[in-house]
Amino acid sequence: MNLDEFRRSIDQPSPPDDMSFALRTLWWDAKGDWHRAHAYAQQDRTPTGSSVHAYLHRKEGDSANAAGWYSRAGRAQPTGPLEDEWEMLARQLLAA
Repeated sequence: MNLDEFRRSIDQPSPPDDMSFALRTLWWDAKGDWHRAHAYAQQDRTPTGSSVHAYLHRKEGDSANAAGWYSRAGRAQPTGPLEDEWEMLARQLLAA
């Protein structure tokens, strides 16, 4: 699946079954359901999952919590637009 297909899938009522927890997190976030996205983020303890979890808390405005998750992911906290971070994460996950 490429980024355009991923974005189109967001029009569906639920994500495709074969998506990772991290991709499901971004999918639900794009649907506007932060709480469901967070439920998936909590299930993914990988460094990539931690990056997506950090993004969610940054979006929420909880920078202290986000900083902890960025640290677990081994990444610096971005300062650019949230939309750019979402797209970067989605591209990384879809390429993996």
